[in-house]
Amino acid sequence: MKIVMVINRELPLGLIANTAAVLGISLGKMFQGNIVGCDIQDADGNVHAGITTKTIPLLTGTKEQIKGLRDIMAADNYSDVTVIDFSEIAQKCRDYESYVDILSSCRTSQLYYLGICLYGPAKKVSKLTGSLSLLR
Repeated sequence: MKIVMVINRELPLGLIANTAAVLGISLGKMFQGNIVGCDIQDADGNVHAGITTKTIPLLTGTKEQIKGLRDIMAADNYSDVTVIDFSEIAQKCRDYESYVDILSSCRTSQLYYLGICLYGPAKKVSKLTGSLSLLR
């Protein structure tokens, strides 16, 4: 299984960091048993919380590329790839209730994504994202 985050390269640095954080928290919640390792005690007895056991490349794309990837996820042949998206609507809402209210009244075609996270079979995820460059 492979994880990739694709974030809009046109965003300011703070929004890039926020988008990656939101996607990572959501991913960890969904797959905590498979992605987050156990807590580790160091030689001095201090406990360090478990972190991801997977490599998570941060790739960049345009808003059109990210929208295209998100749209592809609706196809039947990608049902084994989990997608988590973070939209402009989510970023602008002050609370989750507002997000639910606004998003539930929007059509997919109206959404602008700041980033998405894909988790699935390595071949499929690589095929979808192989042409995108690393975030630098």
